[in-house]
Amino acid sequence: MIVLGSSNAIPDEMHENTHLALHSPGRLILIDCVSNPLQRLRQAHLDHQDLTDLILTHFHPDHVSGVPMLLMTMWLLGRRRPLNIYGLHHTLDRIEDLMGFYDWSHWPNFFRVAFYRLPAEEMTLVLEDEDLRIFASPVRHLLPTIGVRVEFPGSGKSFAYSCDTEPCPQVVRLANSVDVLVHEASGATPGHSSAAQAGAIARDAQARKLILIHYPTGNFDPLPLLAEARETFGGEVALAQDFMAVEF
Repeated sequence: MIVLGSSNAIPDEMHENTHLALHSPGRLILIDCVSNPLQRLRQAHLDHQDLTDLILTHFHPDHVSGVPMLLMTMWLLGRRRPLNIYGLHHTLDRIEDLMGFYDWSHWPNFFRVAFYRLPAEEMTLVLEDEDLRIFASPVRHLLPTIGVRVEFPGSGKSFAYSCDTEPCPQVVRLANSVDVLVHEASGATPGHSSAAQAGAIARDAQARKLILIHYPTGNFDPLPLLAEARETFGGEVALAQDFMAVEF
């Protein structure tokens, strides 16, 4: 799992908006898509031609703004390989509407894009192969949103990503006994969580490690968030950084 961006909705020079990449022998998967996606993949030493799947957690600009650039740039570079895109009906309906404004149905020789609309049900199976299984659960944000859980059968390891959410039991269940919980720490505002609340979620889920993500950047010093999370969680706590890689 590679962190391609760790910032909340307002990025800075060192922190792009939050999005992740999953790289396994058979797949390269993006979880959310912002900024200039191909540039971020290159910086992470990943080849966009290997991209197989895109999971979109919700339709906010700081999570989906890069989708048109991703699709257009790969088309201009001659992509022929199909791309699978997963998300809730609410999200994918709007992505298709957005791409319609760009008249993408008339882009010649465009590669096939398959949309997979997920039900808003806990532990919905998104995709699986011999290397990994990915599940999605609805979480509590300002509009329909999913968090994800990734399991690696070969190693018995797992991690969960909360996405943008207030504390809710769905995230606790999604992250049950994971090796790593990647949880947002924007602050205790509607639709979001503080670092202390993220720590409580990790504690209740019995996660082994907590990585804080989607935190304020710019003039904000995020280091005190570590101490805040440790007030409620006794396990290892780390702060996500752009291009951090976690092996499972």
